Amino acid sequence: MAVKLIPPADEAYNYPLLIKQLLLSAERYAGDNEIVGGNNGQRFSYSEFIERVHRLANVLTEAGVKEGDTVAVLDWDTPRYLECFFAVPMIGAVLHTVNVRLAPEQVVYTMNHAADDLVLVHDDFLPLIAKVKDQLDTVKGYIQLTDAAQTPEPPLEVIGEYESLLAGALTEFDFPDFDENAIATTFYTTGTTGNPKGVFFSHRQLVLHTLALAATTSMNDNMQLLQASSVYMPITPMFHVHAWGVPYVATMMGLKQVYPGRYEPATLLKLFVTEKVTFSHCVPTILQMVLSSEKAKAIDFSGWQVLIGGSALTEGLAQAALERGIDIYTGYGMSETCPLLSTTWLPLDADQLSQAEQVRLRVKTGKPVPLVNMRIIDEKGRFLPHDGTAMGEVVVRTPWLTQGYLHEPEKSEELWANGWMHTGDVGSIDSGYTLQIRDRIKDVIKTGGEWVSSLDIENLISQHPDIELSAVVGLPDEEWGERPHAVVTVRPGAQVDRDAVVSFMQKFVDEGAIEKWAIPDTVKVVDEIPRTSVGKVDKKLIRSQLQDG
Repeated sequence: MAVKLIPPADEAYNYPLLIKQLLLSAERYAGDNEIVGGNNGQRFSYSEFIERVHRLANVLTEAGVKEGDTVAVLDWDTPRYLECFFAVPMIGAVLHTVNVRLAPEQVVYTMNHAADDLVLVHDDFLPLIAKVKDQLDTVKGYIQLTDAAQTPEPPLEVIGEYESLLAGALTEFDFPDFDENAIATTFYTTGTTGNPKGVFFSHRQLVLHTLALAATTSMNDNMQLLQASSVYMPITPMFHVHAWGVPYVATMMGLKQVYPGRYEPATLLKLFVTEKVTFSHCVPTILQMVLSSEKAKAIDFSGWQVLIGGSALTEGLAQAALERGIDIYTGYGMSETCPLLSTTWLPLDADQLSQAEQVRLRVKTGKPVPLVNMRIIDEKGRFLPHDGTAMGEVVVRTPWLTQGYLHEPEKSEELWANGWMHTGDVGSIDSGYTLQIRDRIKDVIKTGGEWVSSLDIENLISQHPDIELSAVVGLPDEEWGERPHAVVTVRPGAQVDRDAVVSFMQKFVDEGAIEKWAIPDTVKVVDEIPRTSVGKVDKKLIRSQLQDG
């Protein structure tokens, strides 16, 4: 193609999209805003935070970290982690955010697979690392992270304790320019089969994702999530998809940020009240855990905006959140997509809609965010119409998608077949470009030759007044191929059995929302629905438990 290129001036600066550029504006707009550590009482102004990033860069290089090395972090959600989000990639190294909730053998696998060179590890995880350190093939040193007033004696040799090392480090570091396509971060998916798969993201991708996320959280009149006055507290682990990328946005904007440490309902609720939190994000089960807490009953949640992702937001949970004053929205993405692909989109007249109408909009997977090209395809890879009824696999293109799986070329080719990233989700897109995820391909239930969405059934069950959460899976059936089965948790003091669920769901059958054969064959009341290490419903484990009786 004969495009026109004009040679730049000899001394024109070719501005690379590097993570360090996000720090340029951090203290411009509200320099007095704080970054708060809710688990240890730390409070830093943005100027102090930036100085700490420089100090950390000096600590890392003194420890021998070079460009291209990998630095692993095992920590809860803390200001330290935020400092690592910046300092590690800004010196040209790769940040590996280790999933601390994986089984020990999987932690070892991911650290060896990523070829970690230096490890920053919290006291809570030092016993694990001490136990497996001889299995870690590439690690050359450890830095201790502690929240205790007195640093406990570590069970293995360490370079030093984080705060002490920072206190003795130089306050300035000359962060270099380098190729914006350099890898900045890596972490591992939490798939339910085989070993976790490594995904990786470049500086360019993270900067573009940050800009698109910043635009998305402020461009809808009825969904102003991040503004100068916002107070941000993540309830999604920082080891999982960079806490959905919001810490980068919040830092770029200079917002007050609150990092709660380990997630405990009492701590989260206390910080929500004392720090006047206005925006958080989490998976549905975490929100349900918070709302079900005894301490939550006395709290007014008005003014709290929460973005739900990771699993489908049901109408029942959305209704419960709205009744408590929480403005609730849906976001869609995955580990491979950095993660943001789409969000709820409320129309300008949303305030004139009934709450039931708003709920139906808020649980939809939403419209693709800027720079996202999204389509649905059939099993032969052909594009399907955006008519709201055709269902197919969701495929995407956008600048911030992982370009493959780390050291796994065959799986990478599967992920990127025909030049589109394959999500593994089944959905429909209407003429207004609104996406509705119907299920994971592996979770769709085929019964009597008909496809049934487990998410659709869960959404209907969730509207039962006595049910808190539900999960529906398909199990083999000799006559029908598969049949749906449900596990549910119920509200305190409630009594629910299958007859109650069948009776409740019959109205949806009468309305034509579902066919009668979509009602689960069994409904099992459980104390807790199994979850993965990032809080998603673990349907593989549920199937196994139901089959084992």
